[in-house]
Amino acid sequence: MWDRLKDQAKGLQQQSPGRRGAGQARPGGGSGSGGSKAQLVSALKTQLTSLKAELKSGAFRDASMAACALVAAADGHVDPAERQHVESLILNNDVLQNFPPAQLRERFNKHADQLAANFAHGKAEALQEIAKAAKKPAEARAVVQTGVVVAGADGWVAPAEEQVLREVCAALGLSPTEFGL
Repeated sequence: MWDRLKDQAKGLQQQSPGRRGAGQARPGGGSGSGGSKAQLVSALKTQLTSLKAELKSGAFRDASMAACALVAAADGHVDPAERQHVESLILNNDVLQNFPPAQLRERFNKHADQLAANFAHGKAEALQEIAKAAKKPAEARAVVQTGVVVAGADGWVAPAEEQVLREVCAALGLSPTEFGL
C-alpha cells in the first residue's frame, strides 16, 4: 500500500516540483507553482486518513506532536498565534482524533515550551522523540506526513518548515524526496 501511495505522491511532485512563491528556486534547479505542493499536502492528508485505524500507538502520537512543535517553531521561535493555530490543526486532525485532546495538547505544548526556552536543546529533544517512531516504517512515514499536512495547512510550506521536516525525515531514516521536500 505504501508503494502505491509513494507513487501517487511522486506523480504529483513530477507534475510541478517547485515551491510556491515568485522567484523561489528549488535547490537543484527550477521554480514552479505552489499548486503542486498544495496537491501533495492534500494527497498526504488523504493517505493519512486512510491509515487512521493503524495509527494508534503512543510512539506515533508523541513523535507527531514533536514534529508539529518543530513546524510551529521552524523559524527559531514559537509565536503564540502560530502555536495556537497549530494546536487547533492538531485537535481537528482526523487521524489524531485517535488520541485524547488533552494528551495531544500536553505533548505538543511540552515540545513548544522547550523550543521557546532553548531552541537548540528543544530541537534535539524533539528529534529524539521523533526517532523513536522509526521502528515502524508506516508510523514513521505518517509522522512526516502529519508534519507536512500541518505545515501546508495555510496553503504552502515555508522554506524553514521544509528544512525541519527534512530533519524529521533524517531522524526517521526516510528520504525527504518521498514527501516532496
